[in-house]
Amino acid sequence: MAAAAGGGGGGGADGGSSGEEDGGGPAGESRYLAACRACGVTPASGLLRRAPGPALSLRHRGLGPRGAKALALSLMVDTSVLTLDLSDNWLQGEGAAAIAEMLKENYYISAVDLSDNKLGLEGAKAFSAMLLENTTIVSLQLSGNEFDDHAAKYLADAIAANSKVEILDLSYNMFDDKAGEILGMAIAENIGLKELKISWNHFHSQGAAALAKGLGANTFLKVLDVSYNGFGNSGAAALGEALKANNVLEELNISNNRISVEGALHIAAGLKENKTLKRLNMTRNPIQSDGCCGVLKALQANSGTGIEILDLPDIPVNKELAELCDAVKILLPNLLLRHGGNTKLQRKSRSKVELRTQPKVKFQNHPDTSSISR
Repeated sequence: MAAAAGGGGGGGADGGSSGEEDGGGPAGESRYLAACRACGVTPASGLLRRAPGPALSLRHRGLGPRGAKALALSLMVDTSVLTLDLSDNWLQGEGAAAIAEMLKENYYISAVDLSDNKLGLEGAKAFSAMLLENTTIVSLQLSGNEFDDHAAKYLADAIAANSKVEILDLSYNMFDDKAGEILGMAIAENIGLKELKISWNHFHSQGAAALAKGLGANTFLKVLDVSYNGFGNSGAAALGEALKANNVLEELNISNNRISVEGALHIAAGLKENKTLKRLNMTRNPIQSDGCCGVLKALQANSGTGIEILDLPDIPVNKELAELCDAVKILLPNLLLRHGGNTKLQRKSRSKVELRTQPKVKFQNHPDTSSISR
């Protein structure tokens, strides 16, 4: 191994430890192999073949809890690894606990990806306790780990207290409305997060409103992805109020949230006053032409709007919407306006006469193109 991932492990059964920091090399490899023998696991070939560098990626390796323990021992005092990717390794709560204990001692790793590892409640407890002590992790990916409302309580404690993590991904979990209330209060108290992804959960009206309320009180968050939930109109109303109060958020993804015309008009009310939001994704919501028009009129009325990219749903475009798009484009010439990912309406190749003779034109479907999707 040209540069080992492991430094002095915390004294494996037959590996020993000098107690000194280790930047890798042959000594690091020997410690990792000793830790594997102590834990009764086969060494990860990807680690043994790893090229020198600060990134250690062992995705899809099937490490399991014992493999995680061996790796944790070898990384305990390692100083060479700065980013650690262990996604999709079936670590479960036991493996998460081992990694979390290592991160209490290791003050060099700054980015960790433990997505899709079935960490569950025990994993949430372990990482919450770790985040109350660790001060070096700035990016933490925990998507797809079966976290539910019970796990949310522990994660919320860490979110409220930790001011060092700047990027947190909790998407593809099992959070419900109760978790929304708990996490919403934590978001309001947090003073470090800049990017939060919490898409593909089960937040509906009550939980969505609580999350939005937390956003309104937060003065640090710049990117928020709550797509593929069930915010509905009540959640959209809370988001609209949050946009009025929040003067920091720059990117918001609310695609696929069952928001109709009523909800879109609530969002529009927030956009009419907001000065900082730069990117808004509203695709895959049944907001119809009236909802789209309401959003565009809000931008017209806000001389200080910061919107640069606006993604609206792929809907039949009538005369009013087409003309309003043209008017907004003249007012905001740098605005990138897309319908389901399609910018065709903004091109001058289609004349107003053509638009009048074809009052309802269905745009070709395109996948969502938001840069803050998973």
